[in-house]
Amino acid sequence: MATSKVTYLTDLRCESEHLQSGSKIFTDAPTDNHGKGEAFSPTDLCATSLVQCMLTTIAILGKDKGIIIDGSYGEIQKNMNPKPRKIAEIVCDLHFKGNFSDSEKEFIKETAMNCPVALSLSSEVKKTVSFNYSA
Repeated sequence: MATSKVTYLTDLRCESEHLQSGSKIFTDAPTDNHGKGEAFSPTDLCATSLVQCMLTTIAILGKDKGIIIDGSYGEIQKNMNPKPRKIAEIVCDLHFKGNFSDSEKEFIKETAMNCPVALSLSSEVKKTVSFNYSA
């Protein structure tokens, strides 16, 4: 069964529908590649998916360990390679709220760096990730 349906609309814009839920997202080509930049670009979504996957995987696997990351967030910077045009680097600044032991911090880092999206990206995509903690 298909996961989503993507329809090219016009003016470098696509609509993507998640078939199970019916929710929709739109993408535009970025301004540095002939687009309007009025929505996430496909490569923005790729970079964003990395942090979404990191946080979700930490939450799933951390639950049984009592590791709660509610309110934690990540900021993403995507750096493009000009030729061939592709993602060269994804810079992630992860911010975790709470008091975590050294072993919990190691679990968080190991889990983030081995989430499904991180493991699916080409090894040519540099992943620069910082882990920041505050009480």
